[in-house]
Amino acid sequence: MFTDKAEIFIKAGDGGNGAVSFRREKYVPAGGPDGGDGGKGGDVIFKCNSNLSTLADFKYKRKYVAENGQNGGGAKCYGKTGQDLIIEVPVGTLIRDAETGRLMADISDDTPFVAAKGGRGGWGNSHFANSSRQAPRFAKSGIPGEEFTLQLELKLLADVGLIGFPNVGKSTLISVVSHAKPKIANYHFTTLIPNLGVVRMGEESSFVMADIPGLIEGAGEGVGLGHEFLRHVERCRLLVHVVDVSGSEGRDPIEDFETINKELKVFSEDLSTRPQIVAANKSDIADEEQLERFRKYIEDKGIPFFAICAPATVGTKDLINFVASELSKLPPVMKFEPDPVEIPDYAERVPDFTVTLENGVYHVEAPWLKKIMATINPDDYESLQYFERTLHKSGIIAELKRQGVEDGDTVSIYDMEFDYME
Repeated sequence: MFTDKAEIFIKAGDGGNGAVSFRREKYVPAGGPDGGDGGKGGDVIFKCNSNLSTLADFKYKRKYVAENGQNGGGAKCYGKTGQDLIIEVPVGTLIRDAETGRLMADISDDTPFVAAKGGRGGWGNSHFANSSRQAPRFAKSGIPGEEFTLQLELKLLADVGLIGFPNVGKSTLISVVSHAKPKIANYHFTTLIPNLGVVRMGEESSFVMADIPGLIEGAGEGVGLGHEFLRHVERCRLLVHVVDVSGSEGRDPIEDFETINKELKVFSEDLSTRPQIVAANKSDIADEEQLERFRKYIEDKGIPFFAICAPATVGTKDLINFVASELSKLPPVMKFEPDPVEIPDYAERVPDFTVTLENGVYHVEAPWLKKIMATINPDDYESLQYFERTLHKSGIIAELKRQGVEDGDTVSIYDMEFDYME
């Protein structure tokens, strides 16, 4: 099954928590804090695999989570770093943030792309010891790993794209100039998926040709099958426009040519300006007058013209030699540049939280605060001081004040309740 679009959820590993530990050895009184740091969470990394040609695997598995970092231990033992998660995709896969639509990466070569970074491990209590705080009974929790919902879109990497109406001979052409074996039959929409073929011009010379399912009028706006695959010719450096010059389908070749180019322009203005070569197929059964009329029309536009009969390989060698010659003058296959990351201002970087007043109690909800609270020791003064500083830095205290909290009012944060004191 050919699939060229998919949506998946990825999450990098969370950082491990720092440890609260104290050195306990014989003959070493008051050994002091020795809690180790948590390990870093694993990253989610995308790599290309040239053996893959579809995103079908992502239709069945849509959630990918990297390994968490391990918690720190005593004796300043660091937690183990979480293992990275490698996701393999076909060459030419675009990765977008589903929420913002931002293009994050174009997987077009062997360079790996880190899509989600693992969270840093939390500090153990050994980091918080100083001259005035010699026995800290708290540590920092690990930072959660990044998570995204991603849209994957495959845009094939091909030098040449074959375009045209259904049943004009595109599949036959690619089958005789390369080793591709597409389905060939005398009815419309025989080709239901793009087919790639490598055209070899010599020992060290070749190019990739893509046979795109047939287009019809309205394809640029979503009509028929071809519109689903127009994205696969966006990277092509050159387009070979195959036209049935015989009129065997009861259509005029000039109208066919103009209709397809109109659809290209509707789909993409840039695609409509891509260099074209016209291959007038079925020329062996075409009326000589109609063939010359079509040739003159195309050549008057300054477009190279070749009359061919693909099944009999008549004219195909001259066409392919010319294609190879033109490709040598054109820039390499297009690579899409990632969109820049917009850096939010400070207010937008403050962690999310909500404060609501119910029956005289101020309820604070902040999912990110749960892991911090898990490391807080309510019986330890310095631990509570650290917690209070976190509430100030995150803006929670400021929001409580804005809502009119006063000394003695009850504040509830999940399973912890306390009286507010200025």
